[in-house]
Amino acid sequence: MARTYYVVGGEYADTTFTTLAPGKVEESFGPFAEREAHECWRALTGKTVDHAMVRYFIRAEADSAGDGWFVVGGEYTGTDFAAIAPGRALEVRGPFDRAQALAIWRELTGRTVDSALTRYDLCSEAEMARRQQS
Repeated sequence: MARTYYVVGGEYADTTFTTLAPGKVEESFGPFAEREAHECWRALTGKTVDHAMVRYFIRAEADSAGDGWFVVGGEYTGTDFAAIAPGRALEVRGPFDRAQALAIWRELTGRTVDSALTRYDLCSEAEMARRQQS
């Protein structure tokens, strides 16, 4: 059975992105296959790039708060983010609880924001197991 993904987020109260702004509700788009979820996320973040308090995240339908989380990524060969760049290795950090993983993801993406070929994603333990099998 294929996994389904949702793009969720909206306007948050502060840059910890843990509490929605007063009067705002979490927006949810989907379900999508993984590729379509990333396309939706890119479209939404492109529209809100100038609003520092708006963030969107991709969540798998089966994600649960009790799972371990990993931050996975690095430098890729192209903006399709399909293959790691030559001489580089896929970076895998974790497992962490979700809050720790988000903090590390934010730190890494903040440090690499000027590199169009560098990307990091959050993966649950279940998704990491699937990645390692393929």
